[in-house]
Order: sequence, then C-alpha cells, then structure tokens
Amino acid sequence: MAGKSIKVLYTARTRTLGGREGSAQSSDGAFNVRLSPPGSGEPGTNPEALFGIGYSACFMSSMRIIGATQKVEIPPDLAVKAKVSLGHVIGRNSAFALAVLLEVSLPGMDRTEAQKLIDDAYEVCAYSQATHGNIEAVITLV
Repeated sequence: MAGKSIKVLYTARTRTLGGREGSAQSSDGAFNVRLSPPGSGEPGTNPEALFGIGYSACFMSSMRIIGATQKVEIPPDLAVKAKVSLGHVIGRNSAFALAVLLEVSLPGMDRTEAQKLIDDAYEVCAYSQATHGNIEAVITLV
C-alpha cells in the first residue's frame, strides 16, 4: 500500500457502504458511524466533519511532539477547532474542493512561542503534509 517514501507505523482499515448516505466502520470494530450529506438534517455525520476531526487531532499531537522535543510546555487546555468547507472549484462547477481553517488555542502561552509551535507542528503533521498545495488551509492562533 504505502510507497517507498515512508516507513509505515500504522495502517487504518475501514469500509464504507452507500457513500454519503451510508455507513462506515473500522476493521477492528472500534468505529462505526452512519453517514449523511452535509446539511441534510439526517442522522449521522459527513466526510468533512470526519476530516476536521482527523486533521485537528493530528495537528494537536504534532504540537505535543514538537513541544516535548523542544522542551516547550504545552497548556493542558490546548484546543484545536476545525472548519472544513466543501465547495465547487471556481470556474469548474463539476469539480469539488475542500478548504480548511484550524483555530489553535494555547491559553496562557506567549504568542510568539505559540506561533512558532504552530509553524513547527505544520512541518511534521501528516495531514498538513498531505494537504499542502492541494487545498486551501489556514491555521490561526486564537
């Protein structure tokens, strides 16, 4: 599965049926979710919400790794909010694209030090690397 460019640490295995009106589960049974289109009001969640959860969790872990490496104390109430937007590519109405805004809260941390932590975490976060140059992604300190 993985190319020659990475040493695999973990592989998630999932199965989805029915697309946005279906369900998805992990092979280990720990995750089972009903899917519904965004804004439909139907029970379930959507791929954009799942992406936001994954990206924000990965980014938070990257900040903790960088903090430990650089001996920077991370506030215990660190939080990352994600806003994932789905839309049409301008000029190509049949093509879809994502845009992401991550809002990072590091209460009590010096703003300069916090921004450096965010910038360094961006360089190691797997989601940041996967999306770099592919989607509009903005990461802000709030």
